[in-house]
Amino acid sequence: MPKMYIIIILVVVVAIAGTWIALTHNKGAEKKVGDAGLVANTTGSDAVTSSQTPTTQGQGAGANATATQAVTSATIHTNKGDVTLEFFGTDAPNTVANFLKLAKDGFYDGTKFHRVIKGFMLQGGDPLTKDDSKMAMWGTGGPGYSFKDEIRANNKNDVGTISMANSGPNTNGSQFFINVAPNNFLDDKHTVFGRVTAGMDVVKAIESTPTNSGDRPLDPIIIKSVTLN
Repeated sequence: MPKMYIIIILVVVVAIAGTWIALTHNKGAEKKVGDAGLVANTTGSDAVTSSQTPTTQGQGAGANATATQAVTSATIHTNKGDVTLEFFGTDAPNTVANFLKLAKDGFYDGTKFHRVIKGFMLQGGDPLTKDDSKMAMWGTGGPGYSFKDEIRANNKNDVGTISMANSGPNTNGSQFFINVAPNNFLDDKHTVFGRVTAGMDVVKAIESTPTNSGDRPLDPIIIKSVTLN
């Protein structure tokens, strides 16, 4: 075989091998980035973030919520049906008290589940979602303060649990999410403070609602009110 043909064949082989290696590397990088997004709570589609800008760092509304400490459950009334929660007051007392105080004050009334990802979670609790003209800012709102995580050894983001959304350690405010899958990779980053005891069918119905490319429901999912039981 002429020497020129041998050189051409070698060049082609090297080029094909290089392309295969590059493609393999890129696929691995994409998977790594996706996993990192989940773990680091970036703004990726699978992160559970709350980009609210806290004005103070403290114990949250729970610090002054003694009147609600005896409450062990609540019902979220949505335009799709009711969801009843049982709270983990022993494991996350300040987080529970914060949610109850905000609910008692009507903070959640009229807010929307602004982020729904099938097979992952439903996120709500942002006061900015009351105003459609502020849609570009949905996911950034909060109560004007932040408070510390309450993550213990038995903190489990299991199916049907309710957990705090955040933008990093100790940045809890008002936003929360309901797990519709066993999201245990979030256990060391998001405080679980209760679980759904009734209305999981409503949760599943909301999970299945059509969304746009930004995970926003096409039909608004509205929290009409929250009743403390």
